[in-house]
Amino acid sequence: MKNVMIVTGAGQISMAIARRIGYGKKIILGDKNKDHANQIAKIMNEAGFDVLPFEMDLSSRKSILKMIEEAKKYGPITMLINGAGVSPSQANIQTILDVDLYGTAVLLEEVGKVIEENGVGVTISSQSGFRMKQLTAKEDEALACTPTEQLLDLELLKEENITDTLHAYQLAKRCNEKRVMAESVKWGHRKARINAIAPGIVFTPLAIDEFNGPRGDFYKNMFASCPAGRPATADEIANVAELLMSDKGAFITGSTFLIDGGATASYFYGPLKPE
Repeated sequence: MKNVMIVTGAGQISMAIARRIGYGKKIILGDKNKDHANQIAKIMNEAGFDVLPFEMDLSSRKSILKMIEEAKKYGPITMLINGAGVSPSQANIQTILDVDLYGTAVLLEEVGKVIEENGVGVTISSQSGFRMKQLTAKEDEALACTPTEQLLDLELLKEENITDTLHAYQLAKRCNEKRVMAESVKWGHRKARINAIAPGIVFTPLAIDEFNGPRGDFYKNMFASCPAGRPATADEIANVAELLMSDKGAFITGSTFLIDGGATASYFYGPLKPE
């Protein structure tokens, strides 16, 4: 038996984090695309890791629970890395809400019920949650605390109140931030921690889809005009995840860390500020 790490989303950021802190653990790698999960598992297994690919749909509680039950066969679940999700150029409004908002909420809830003492998790959110119009305190509390099966019934999440896929994505990522705060209280009852990372533009296949999508020029200008002047690499996101998931981050829980090269700062107070 080994300590078990659950990783969702067989992407560059998830793999970078898992490679940094996953050696010696049993890694359950969940992804909706089983072929993609197999490819990443093969790369990591050939590098000395112990990875089991698993077909998992983040928008389905049943699928999430099936993955958790599989993970429990190999030992205590001590770590979670949630990198699964879709982008505004990849999906419609409902799919974004189902996967990025509802699915993440369910995953944090269900893993929080089984995480071992001193366990730790990190979920990958986005800078987009920091860009939208400020919500009311009541709306923020609703995103944080509404039972998961009622989340998508909230008035602000009804499709007629969402302007486009970017707005849906922003709402989902704002919900991630609030959900992490609320779940950290529950995880704390098990002496476990959960945090989020909100990256800016990172060199990943998802980002390339955005570069080539309808908002491609906007995104290219964003990293060109931010203080860092470039996108991030997945390894730079893993640097922060490594801190959060190590003993050096033992006093950090319920927080979301914005890592965007200053793009959000420029959006509010610099050249990226809307006219």
